[in-house]
Amino acid sequence: MEVCVESIESGINAELGGAIRLELCSDLVEGGTTPSVGMLEVMKEKTNIPIMVMLRPRAGDFYYSQDELDVMKRDLLALRQAGADGFVLGILNRDGTVNKEQCKELIAMASPLPVTFHRAIDMSSNIMTALEDVIQLGCTRVLTSGQATDALQGASVIKQMIDKAAGHQLSVMPGGGINVNNLQKILEISGAREFHGSARETRDSLMAFHTASAVKMGGTSESEFCIRVTSASLVKQLVSIATEHWAKE
Repeated sequence: MEVCVESIESGINAELGGAIRLELCSDLVEGGTTPSVGMLEVMKEKTNIPIMVMLRPRAGDFYYSQDELDVMKRDLLALRQAGADGFVLGILNRDGTVNKEQCKELIAMASPLPVTFHRAIDMSSNIMTALEDVIQLGCTRVLTSGQATDALQGASVIKQMIDKAAGHQLSVMPGGGINVNNLQKILEISGAREFHGSARETRDSLMAFHTASAVKMGGTSESEFCIRVTSASLVKQLVSIATEHWAKE
């Protein structure tokens, strides 16, 4: 299980629960953006499993300007220097095809570290053609919900993607809405050998003082006194479900 995390607390909990790898991001509420160098450095100090680092300069679509590509390049160099074990990225053209040239630039800069092509593939105009491009780019894995709202709804497409990637050095990794209630079915339908999730729960803030007014720091509906963190218990349950399923195959 790969766990996407945006805090040190979540990273520690993910490892305690049995995750074999982290995807480090900021702003999971926006689907994940590039984390800070400081976050990666401390995460490396506090955990002992590989950390794949998100390269995404902003929320929204996956069509980037030259300025945004330059930001991604500089972030990659800084995060690589800080100890990244690999990178997670995805760039599309305006027509929804994979921007192979821009991806090639970043992959070359990351080499020989592994690269995951993220769920930008779920926003592509033809997911099977996009998968062919990802294979040609030499990515290690691709994260996908099968172009569906969640990985359960897209499990049959994920199965087709896994079949298409057979014989290539690419792992197709289901992700999107995975939980203890649907993981078994997702694995049964897709035949996946790894999966991705956040396994988060909400905990109360440790603040003793709470403002009386409904002051908000952003556009989310959640209170500033509630914090979403990865649960070691949920990770453990998910890992157990997957391990038992694979043992029966």
